[in-house]
Amino acid sequence: MLFFFLPLFLLFLMIGLPVFFGMLAAPGLLLWLNGQERDIALLYRNVYTGMDSFPLMAIPFFMLAGELMNRGGITMRIVEFSQALIGHLKGGLAHVNILSSMLFAGLSGSAVADVSALGSMLIPAMEKNGYTRRFAAAVTAASSVIGPIIPPSGIMIIYAYVMGESVAALFLAGILPGILVGVGLMIVVALMARQNDFPAASARASWPEKGRASLKAFYPLMTPVIILGGILGGVFTPTEASAVAAVYAFIVALFILKTMGWADLPQVLTKAAMTTSVVLLLVGAAMAFKTVVSLSHAPEIMAAFILGLTDEPLLLLFLINLLLFVVGMFLDAGPAIIILAPILAPIFTELGVHPVHFAIIMSVNLTVGLATPPMGLVLFITSSVSGEKVETIAKAILPFLAVEILVIFLITFVPQISLFMPQLFGFAR
Repeated sequence: MLFFFLPLFLLFLMIGLPVFFGMLAAPGLLLWLNGQERDIALLYRNVYTGMDSFPLMAIPFFMLAGELMNRGGITMRIVEFSQALIGHLKGGLAHVNILSSMLFAGLSGSAVADVSALGSMLIPAMEKNGYTRRFAAAVTAASSVIGPIIPPSGIMIIYAYVMGESVAALFLAGILPGILVGVGLMIVVALMARQNDFPAASARASWPEKGRASLKAFYPLMTPVIILGGILGGVFTPTEASAVAAVYAFIVALFILKTMGWADLPQVLTKAAMTTSVVLLLVGAAMAFKTVVSLSHAPEIMAAFILGLTDEPLLLLFLINLLLFVVGMFLDAGPAIIILAPILAPIFTELGVHPVHFAIIMSVNLTVGLATPPMGLVLFITSSVSGEKVETIAKAILPFLAVEILVIFLITFVPQISLFMPQLFGFAR
């Protein structure tokens, strides 16, 4: 009977129950009907124990670093830097939007932060430059999914916590896939710019102008260098790196660039705390949900079903990508990873798929789901920022989604895209 917790959970989602409550209500109700009152107590106790973890402390610090950077006007410096480099191309502002997302990913690691920070600035600017609002919103939504792929990445921290993988290995493994997604989106923009005669954002910047833009963006762009350099050099752990990133962002915004004052701190801390609370509550609920997964023997049933389809690893990877893509349409990446990773990862590891490779397949696929109709969270946030209807953005984003799906399959069937960087630095065999 407990195996029906997943269909019941999906039913709760469809009727509009928030994910956090659905994750607890579905298994709780079935445990009660099954007469397992002791397990109900275990379920709700695990909400707290699921959050009580040192590695997860990286999430609030990275959230705070992103908020400090955003509030400190650092987003504008990244946009100006991107515009100096590629603003002269046809479809310049669309290219700037994508490159800014790639650079901003190294600061926040969040698709939501990307849409909020860059969308509010670039969507109106693109509209004034002659683009339709729906196209501007679609580019912003599609490029925002790069945020959780290029390190630092909140969902990769969650995956590493759940599956016992190295955070550093996952961070390194996300670099090339994130760049591939960005380049793929730029190719789509270039083709559309040629077809629709999109304007350039500005004249080609001179070398002195590029130099000035680079100097203005120097301190923000040092953030990922400090994070990854410190982790790879053994100076600090990923959790400590997140605290260093927050302190660095604080110093840059308040004392070096002086783009933020002490009066702004309460609002920054409140926003970071609220965002963190949502993420950690979902992690806690998902870890409790995971307890019922093990009680229901769902992993064994799912493994038997999947292996009963075929024993060909490449075909199984294709099928699992389809499953993850559908899941990503309805469920946020973090909870989906906590629920599905313990079920799926051991199956594919047993079949010879490298654990880090599978982690990236899963993370990228579910991240793209954030921008996928009908329930992609990023679509709703982009709609709120742009004032465009979700349905309109969903139609306009389809060419970009097609490229992102193509990149997912490329990552899936060419393992070295994910494994090259971790192997280069000795974090994966």
